[in-house]
Parts: sequence; structure tokens; C-alpha cells
Amino acid sequence: MADTQQADTKQAGAKGAERKAARLAKHIKAFAAEHGGAEGQLAHIGQAGTRIVLVGEDGGWGDLVAPSYAIAEAAAEKAGLTLHEEFDGEFAAKVVTGPYEWTRMAGIQLGGARNS
Repeated sequence: MADTQQADTKQAGAKGAERKAARLAKHIKAFAAEHGGAEGQLAHIGQAGTRIVLVGEDGGWGDLVAPSYAIAEAAAEKAGLTLHEEFDGEFAAKVVTGPYEWTRMAGIQLGGARNS
């Protein structure tokens, strides 16, 4: 009986992971549609999970957080997202930042006014 309960728990966990991956894939696809396509990179962020960094063809960017690397990878695959190993070089150069980002970064780093 205990084996059956364990199997049911594992199956429920797998279904939950599939649902989370599908939900993340839906958000990735929506981002890509809004920005003329998208590429991404997965970054482990400790116990919080894995960050899915998205960069649109128009330079827009954003991120999502998945509870695990496996779920993030599954979501990216379901969405057809091209993944990069590193966030550097040509990929990072696609990101477009504006005045908001620059003033926010300067405010945080130099002790200036924060944009809240």
C-alpha cells in the first residue's frame, strides 16, 4: 500500500511539473509574439529555482522564474525557445536599455534617488 501511495505522489508531482512548464511556455510564447521572437538563457538562482532570461528580437527583455532547472528547460523546449549557454557577447548586445534602467542602476550603485 505504501508503494502505491509513493507512486501516486510521484505521478502527481510529475503532472504538477508538466503544468508549471506548460504555463511558463505560454508566457514565453506570449513574450516572443510581443517582441518579434525571443531567445533565452537559463540561470540557476539557488533554492528559488531557475531564472529564464528572455531577450526579444526588438531588444525588449524580461524574465520568469521556474521552481527547478528541469521545469525551466521543459518550458523552453515547449515554447521553442532558442537557449544560450551564457549571457554574454552577441546575445547580451541584443538587450536594449532605456533611461529608466540607467537611472535605476545609477541610483542603486551610486546612492542616488531610487525609482520605486
